[in-house]
Amino acid sequence: MDSGVSSDMDAGTPNPAWQARLRNHDSTLRIHLLGIGGAGLSAIAQVLHEQGFVVSGSDRQASRATQRLAGLGVRIFTSQRAENLTGLPDAERPDVALISSAVAADNPERQAAAALGIPVVKRDDFLPVLLADRQVIAVAGSAGKSTTTAMIVTVLRDAGLDVGYIVGAELPGHGNAAAGQHSLFVVEADEYDHMFLSLRPSVAVVTNVVWDHPDCYPTPEHFWQAFKQFVDSTPPNGLVITCADDLGADRLYEARATDPGPCWITYGLAEYADVQALHLRTEGDTQRAELIWWHAPKGELALRIPGAHNMRNALAALAVASYCDIPMRAAVASLGAFEGAGRRFEVKGEANGVTVIDDYAHHPIKVEATLAAARSRYPDRRIWAIFQPHTFSRTRHLLAEMANAFVDADRVLVTDIYAAREVDDGGIHARDVVAASPHPQIAYVGGLAEAAGQLLRKLQPGDVVVVMGAGDSHKVAEMVLAGLRGES
Repeated sequence: MDSGVSSDMDAGTPNPAWQARLRNHDSTLRIHLLGIGGAGLSAIAQVLHEQGFVVSGSDRQASRATQRLAGLGVRIFTSQRAENLTGLPDAERPDVALISSAVAADNPERQAAAALGIPVVKRDDFLPVLLADRQVIAVAGSAGKSTTTAMIVTVLRDAGLDVGYIVGAELPGHGNAAAGQHSLFVVEADEYDHMFLSLRPSVAVVTNVVWDHPDCYPTPEHFWQAFKQFVDSTPPNGLVITCADDLGADRLYEARATDPGPCWITYGLAEYADVQALHLRTEGDTQRAELIWWHAPKGELALRIPGAHNMRNALAALAVASYCDIPMRAAVASLGAFEGAGRRFEVKGEANGVTVIDDYAHHPIKVEATLAAARSRYPDRRIWAIFQPHTFSRTRHLLAEMANAFVDADRVLVTDIYAAREVDDGGIHARDVVAASPHPQIAYVGGLAEAAGQLLRKLQPGDVVVVMGAGDSHKVAEMVLAGLRGES
């Protein structure tokens, strides 16, 4: 894990001046973000811009995120070259450079920042300073944190609280970030590269703890210990909210500090959870459950988004709403109108009787939950799962779990692995997922265009296509819809 000192040392010597200026909301502070198009840094850039700082950034290519930020007046470089910084007049050079975990040490722009004496920091150095005067609600977990964070933001904002937030997905009508004026700030707590350990949340939510990111956490125990460190950072007057249905999260509850320690709320479908949803059922496009609040009936919880995992996510949001003194009736109504977050079971469209859904699922538990949700909503339709494995290390270490995650799909196509920040060493291939899977109708298809082409040849009216992956798999959904509509 990079500490604040080691990353600042990219610039030769630690330079804390930017920290004081950020805390004091010095509008002349210039902040440059390397990897500004990513979900995490684009959200931070939005918050910084709204707070009046001078924001710029670079990424390897233009994207919707960079185009949106450019439209707000943020200076964007669609390359990562030393000249982006060395070519600036002294008065326009940034005071601090914030980098994503994907920016390697040999990145020329990062190296140029260090050579110019500009402090280079990661999110785990930066966010505690940015949020120093806020009351942080942090949502962590192997899966479900984007949707849960989005639900919490929606409930709080619908109740009239102008909370700030950073979410790793788009919220319809809200974007993925806002500075807000309220003391509360809701943040999706990313465990990658140990980033979430720098947060000191007043409220910590843990949706589940299932081993991920083997490039950062060599064993499941290393992963769980990081989550324990995360919840242990909650102050004695704070609150921890964990899912009783998940073994890893429930283990956190069993290992909790009791004197002194924060208050603790459990939620889930389990009968011993403090906040429960019972008797789940699907009626058309709505799933319903009986809401139980500390063993007392509290009416019905109805959601527009499918899946038992989303019912659990909603329970976590209700627990946060209660902490924020929002009436239960108002919170339930807000969740009932919630339409989901971008790339989370997002129905992209329908053409020729075929429904196309895009989802960010890339961990086996996410894939399994997404397909279970699809089966619950479309019980009598043929479901095609298109899966793009994400990173070689995850595919290698979670191969068995990944191979067994497609049980609710009728047909499965597996594309090439999306490398992301990694280099292919030849040790694992997408064909290995197919070979390891017991699914009777699974095949390797290669590139995204090949996947779309095969679908267009085989799809029939009534089929449902679920495209899953954290890379560029969304292009398959777009190509399939275009082909079904006869568009070029």
